[in-house]
Amino acid sequence: MTLLTNTTPGHTTVPSFIDSARAAVPRSEYPRPDLDRSARWLCLNGEWDFTSIDGKATITVPFAWETTDSGIGRTWLESATYRRRITAPQDWDGSRIILCFGAVWHRATISIDGDLVGEHVGGYTSFEFDVTDHLHAGRSAELVVDVSAPADKRALVHGKQRSIPRDDYDGVSFTPTSGIWQSVWLEGRGRTYAHSVQLRGDSRTGIDVSVQVLGDVIAGSRITARVVDGRQYEAVELTTDSDGRASGRIEMAEPRIWTPTDPHLYRVEITTAEGREADLVIASTGLRSIEVRGEELYLNDERLYVRGVLDQGYWPTSGLTAPDDESLRHDLTLARELGFNLVRKHLKFEEPRWLHAADEMGMLVWAEPACPSRHSDEAAAAFDAQIGPMVERDGNHPSIVIWGLYNEEWGLDWDIPGSSSRAAAAVAAYDILAAIDRTRPIVENSGWSHVRSDLVDWHYYEPDPETWAQSIADLASGKRHDFPVKLGPDFVVDKSLYGTAEFPRTGVPILNSEFGEGFTSLERAWHVRWQTQELRRHDRFAGYVYTELTDVEHECAGLVDGDRRQKDWGGLDPADSNANTVLIVDLVPERAGADIPVPTGVTSIGVRVSHHAVTSVTAQLHAVWVAAGVPFRAVTRSPDSAPSLPGSVSSAHVVVNPFVVTEAVQIVVAPPEGPARLLLWLTDNSGRVIARTFIDAAEIEPPNRRGARPGQAS
Repeated sequence: MTLLTNTTPGHTTVPSFIDSARAAVPRSEYPRPDLDRSARWLCLNGEWDFTSIDGKATITVPFAWETTDSGIGRTWLESATYRRRITAPQDWDGSRIILCFGAVWHRATISIDGDLVGEHVGGYTSFEFDVTDHLHAGRSAELVVDVSAPADKRALVHGKQRSIPRDDYDGVSFTPTSGIWQSVWLEGRGRTYAHSVQLRGDSRTGIDVSVQVLGDVIAGSRITARVVDGRQYEAVELTTDSDGRASGRIEMAEPRIWTPTDPHLYRVEITTAEGREADLVIASTGLRSIEVRGEELYLNDERLYVRGVLDQGYWPTSGLTAPDDESLRHDLTLARELGFNLVRKHLKFEEPRWLHAADEMGMLVWAEPACPSRHSDEAAAAFDAQIGPMVERDGNHPSIVIWGLYNEEWGLDWDIPGSSSRAAAAVAAYDILAAIDRTRPIVENSGWSHVRSDLVDWHYYEPDPETWAQSIADLASGKRHDFPVKLGPDFVVDKSLYGTAEFPRTGVPILNSEFGEGFTSLERAWHVRWQTQELRRHDRFAGYVYTELTDVEHECAGLVDGDRRQKDWGGLDPADSNANTVLIVDLVPERAGADIPVPTGVTSIGVRVSHHAVTSVTAQLHAVWVAAGVPFRAVTRSPDSAPSLPGSVSSAHVVVNPFVVTEAVQIVVAPPEGPARLLLWLTDNSGRVIARTFIDAAEIEPPNRRGARPGQAS
């Protein structure tokens, strides 16, 4: 891995939010590059007047009022009012003027010059209002946004925002996000305009187009859809029905498929009418398919193994809102550099600019909404109300390959198996989403207790490496279906993968979607190395999601801290553990910094290879002792080069096949003179390094109680 570096080798670039002031108008970039109307828009971010029980102040939009970047920094305000003057450009005269909000938590009531424009409930979904009759081009008007943000969030969709009274999961909750927390802007559109544009490229031979229009002419409106990328494509003419909807298909003679290595996006221009009344928007998508085939996932007909990382999208001074566009995109780059091919964006609809950046770089995404925390008909209805807007806003993104819904039975009182109404709520959410979009697999309740799901995923945290290895083996073999989950300081329950007896025990992809352990950064890196290898040991699994990318407030589980600075990984390069090809060592380690006792004689170590690529390779395993703590980068020129040190030994050649873990390859090493690190690496026929790991040997008291895995060489 080649990390973005500053003056210190191996340290990630510090994003601009740490060492520079924000621009006068924060987040001034166009918010919807995936639905581009940037030719006629006006950013409304910046300073607004702000009134609350604390009096009058100035707030910086789009940052939640709890954050320091907002200029307010006030927690537990339950209501406030935003005001500012707005003026639509004179050349928008005759156009429809649309007021757009990225997100406002929780209830927003909007008025212009005292006239009610509309109301929106739901703190994560985007919304807009046609304000043509309230705002005349060239004339100034007062925009007022009244916000209600209840402290008691338990029946509301709020994800990891802290609540008063407290949630059951308060220990993993953070500072709330209230008020306007995503961009606000105006757009000038045609008199009859495309309100919704849905593109699907899962056929990989063309783009299916669905458009809904609003405005002057709903029924019988003529729409033109054509691809714009410098080549000539035949335009598709559509006509709306009585509800303003129209659909058609753009065929591709020579389709270019969207893949993580070639993330090609097609831009589709949608136009209605002509002249001054015309509307034009350019939407983007990619041609790609994601399918479940038995217990395996396939991306564009190639088997996919998910190497994911959980990301909560949180920044120290700006909360759920990225402080600037560079910081928003930086986290995707960081995830890629750490070896991950997927980001699970946790309990949050991330900004469309982030999703568009994932589209552009080829990063896969697991997208999911926030949850309430207590079950009721009201809470379930609020949760379900997000599903349609989620798909409408984000469904065009080829990067999204998994839809998530509930998380760990939050909002279902941690008790799907014991309650038919809670199980029914999870099923209802699945059915709503499945009726809208079947182009992606759906997880109805991430973590356990599945009742209707396209994937069987589980969340499992276990600090003991021997217990971890055995539990993972038992889950893979089907010997057991449950595992312990700590729901409170003194409350541990066994959670099953399955919430009903009817859910099939085989034939559905099974993958981990949360894991990770360790108190210190060194311990966490140690667990990355050993826990990930145990997941890779078993070919049945379809992937994993490590928890997590960055620290968030008191939750210090990130590979980097909250300021995106690299932690001490003890010589580990996480990209080695998250690579296409990884080494699996046949031993159960003792502790961080001391995987095994210092050998006293010649030692044979069994190493297996997990290879997730399209083709087989013929490879050779190598090993060499170096001084304790010496990382690979200290003895190699690049990640692809081998250490050139005396005393290295090599194994026989082995054929490594895709998605089949090899039998153990034996590497025989003489004992070191004292505490040392054994570097292990795999080369292909060209001598290129394709996998790396290491074993730390140190004095251990009491003597190692584990040693090799039963039935395997030591």
